[in-house]
Amino acid sequence: MTLLSLHHRSGRAFAAVLLFATAFTAQAQPSSAAADPRGRWITANGNLEVEVAPCGAALCGTVTKVLGNRSMAPGGGDMQAADKRPALGMTLLKDFAPVDATADPARPPTEWAGEIYNRENGKTYRCNMSVSTAGNAAGELLLHAYVGLPLFGKTQRWVRVASND
Repeated sequence: MTLLSLHHRSGRAFAAVLLFATAFTAQAQPSSAAADPRGRWITANGNLEVEVAPCGAALCGTVTKVLGNRSMAPGGGDMQAADKRPALGMTLLKDFAPVDATADPARPPTEWAGEIYNRENGKTYRCNMSVSTAGNAAGELLLHAYVGLPLFGKTQRWVRVASND
């Protein structure tokens, strides 16, 4: 085997590895549109449609449609909300700001921190928000609500409302 043929083979192998790595990275990284939490989402229990949109410099989530009244408690019976105000128009997510905003400003944020309101018990929790496209190409809104440290919390998965386009 000549040095030229060895160089040619190793060049093709390198190109194949580079092509594979690029394809894998492209699949692993969600598109910035899919990773954007703005839009309409159905809550984990399927009760509400919530619009996540800018409110000042932050993101907020406001109820745009009431779909049901199931409890988040095991068994999922009818919910007896501690907050008796109508759900329609209620702000459930507020003050969500990018966590990684000080990183590369050209790269869109991937995680936000703010507060989530639970109308079932009338309490507000600190919350981290991100979008996952691992199980659903349209994306799932991951909301990790907690008290104190994020280690002591619970994650909800909200599903993006299908586009009517």
